[in-house]
Amino acid sequence: MSHTILITGATGRVGAEIAKQLATLPPNTIKVRLAMRDIVKGRAQFGDAFDYVPFDLKQPDTFSKAFEGVDRLFLMRPPTVDNIKDTFESALNVAHTAGVKHIVYLSVIGAGSNRLVPHHQIEKLIEASGMDWTFLRAGYFMQNMNTIHRDEIRERNEIFVPAGTSKTNMIDVRDIAAVGVLALTQDSHARQAYTLTGSQALDYYEVADQLTAVLGRPIQYKKPSLMQFWRQQRQQHADTIMTVIMTVLYTTARLGLAADVSPETAQLLGRAPIRFRQYAQDYKSDWQ
Repeated sequence: MSHTILITGATGRVGAEIAKQLATLPPNTIKVRLAMRDIVKGRAQFGDAFDYVPFDLKQPDTFSKAFEGVDRLFLMRPPTVDNIKDTFESALNVAHTAGVKHIVYLSVIGAGSNRLVPHHQIEKLIEASGMDWTFLRAGYFMQNMNTIHRDEIRERNEIFVPAGTSKTNMIDVRDIAAVGVLALTQDSHARQAYTLTGSQALDYYEVADQLTAVLGRPIQYKKPSLMQFWRQQRQQHADTIMTVIMTVLYTTARLGLAADVSPETAQLLGRAPIRFRQYAQDYKSDWQ
């Protein structure tokens, strides 16, 4: 059966990787449409391999056109969207009316029970939407190290995150995307919530050691306090919303709440998840 799949957040790390992996599937089995605020940016990134449609969760007038003819939807929450109920309830209503049958939502570990994270409320809205769903409750992205923290590693040879000495269950975005592709193209994942991590949890001394080995130069983990991290972010004029998100993320790790490793990624993919050393080797040029 052929499907029309809409990918929101298509220029983000997971959305872009899902698009890339879907493009490798046999032709005529699916049609992929990328939803984004900046189509010019999208075409520069992906070329003419996909259809494009304007979409912005803060602009309800973009919903109908984006969802038209779509039966599978990859959905994620942009960090700037804070009016969760009104924004997502409106989008989900339009999607349901348009004929979307299945939503694959990029969530976070613990969202099923942790009412403090916005993903919990979004999951509940999706469950009540009348559409099938799959929740990808993902751990810490390895790719944060070559995006958010790229410059500190590349320019200062250091990792400056307030995670203390605790371990973090990291996962390669390519593995999250691979599970997402399964959920978007197979019916057997409906109404399933998957906890996705890699096969190992690492502390940031171990991360620094592995980057040192791959890059051939010493990388140090500075282990800043939360106050030192916040002060540095403000001095660098970092985005306030992103700074808050990172502070919460690393506080969770600091408290030892991000160390559990799940077997579900390996079970779903039928192979071992990508390990951090392989990830670092694959993205080596980003830090050079």
